[in-house]
Amino acid sequence: MNNKRSSGVLMSISSLPSEYGIGVFGRECVDFAKKIKEMGFSYWQVLPFTPLDYGNSPYGSDSAFAGNELYISPELMVESGYITRHESYTNKYNGSPFTADYSFAREKREYILRLAFSRLDSKVKDEVAVFLSMHGLFDHCLYRALKHKNGGKKFWEWEQGASHGDALALVPELEQEILYHGFVQYLFYTQWSETKSKINELGIKIIGDMPIYVSRDSADVWANPELFDIDKETYEPACVAGCPPDYFSEDGQLWGNPLYDWKYHKAQGYKWWIKRIKRQFELYDVLRIDHFRAFASYWAVKGDATTAREGVWKKGPAMSLFKAVRAELGDLPIIAEDLGVFGDDVVKLLKDSGFPGMRIVQFGFDPSDDATHLPHNYPINCVAYTGTHDNNTLLGWLWDASEEERAFALDYVGFDHGDWGQGGFYAPACRKIIESVWRSSASLAIIPFQDICGFGRDARMNIPGDVNGNWRFRTTEGTINNIDVAYFEKINALFRRK
Repeated sequence: MNNKRSSGVLMSISSLPSEYGIGVFGRECVDFAKKIKEMGFSYWQVLPFTPLDYGNSPYGSDSAFAGNELYISPELMVESGYITRHESYTNKYNGSPFTADYSFAREKREYILRLAFSRLDSKVKDEVAVFLSMHGLFDHCLYRALKHKNGGKKFWEWEQGASHGDALALVPELEQEILYHGFVQYLFYTQWSETKSKINELGIKIIGDMPIYVSRDSADVWANPELFDIDKETYEPACVAGCPPDYFSEDGQLWGNPLYDWKYHKAQGYKWWIKRIKRQFELYDVLRIDHFRAFASYWAVKGDATTAREGVWKKGPAMSLFKAVRAELGDLPIIAEDLGVFGDDVVKLLKDSGFPGMRIVQFGFDPSDDATHLPHNYPINCVAYTGTHDNNTLLGWLWDASEEERAFALDYVGFDHGDWGQGGFYAPACRKIIESVWRSSASLAIIPFQDICGFGRDARMNIPGDVNGNWRFRTTEGTINNIDVAYFEKINALFRRK
């Protein structure tokens, strides 16, 4: 990334308004891009596009390469002639427009997708087969077909096809189901390509997000167990991923994802990672890599541990990985999510890679510390946030902070009048915090949509370590249309981010 001052908005596709219980590609995406362009922003950061896990999180997917079928737009399917207008009405949602209903979206989207697939002629199916081959998605589609055949069980519990080698013998039997999942991916990629092209034409670039890990029950582990530090017969991991006690959790976070066999990856020239990162840049203009610090060293927790406190640090691939990526793909605009417990190895990796790290203003308001997350300490080569998908909203943070933290924060940003607890589009205390980030030296400043609106903690996207009720925030066209455009246009111009 260059160091030209700019700004962006963090907003998950799932949070966009739509008639379908969850945000989708198409018109609403383009309308949102138009709105943030009008406000002087030039970046839109999204959450990962990979399929969701059992808790609807995009950070523990069953594929590092496939797309989330829930983002496929019924409206765009009508325009492409796959379904009729009347058939698209089956996907219309009559529940709350303020929360994403994933179970509704799964059921209804699958209905029209299978309906559309049942009508495909042999020519289109041949195109889908070519698409699968070109995009390296055959294993994902075979995995999904086998999961369907085995009643949704985890792959190591399958009666047939539990090993990739055995599964290949079942391909003729599963041909149509494989092609169905290929058609789903074809629609996902086609619809997003068309949507992104329109967004880019407006002058808005997309910042994507790549989770570092995949789920144990994933096409990647099933098809390529050699890539992971697991028992190759039982698929049991000796250790799993997590992070030690931190800002979010006194017991740390026990994610449970399998860890990588970094010696194997290095011996293979990191070709799986090169392929993965290349795919990301087919989807996005800029890439944020989640939990980047694990490439320096990662927290390994025994598979039978009950909390993440019991882990140990192990060395990651560091610059050997990124040298291989750079040799193959050139210099790429990557943002390193370097949050959490820090160390000299992480500092060195950031310096050697040249990637900008992240600063979160909420982490800086410790009255006893001159924290790196305070805006006056931001370097030019960083991306500054008012909060991420894991943080409380700014207003929620002000309410939940200790009296000392809140007093320090308000004093730091120069808020010395009025009601700091006021919310909504004109929340004055929140605006003072936003302006302190915008005024900083950080080359790129990003604000979640919830903070643009001055929403409280009930609009929070995710609470790390809590598996219930996350990822559900959604907004409406009315809310977007009522944003104080003039204010954000003003601060983007005033602080030279426009």
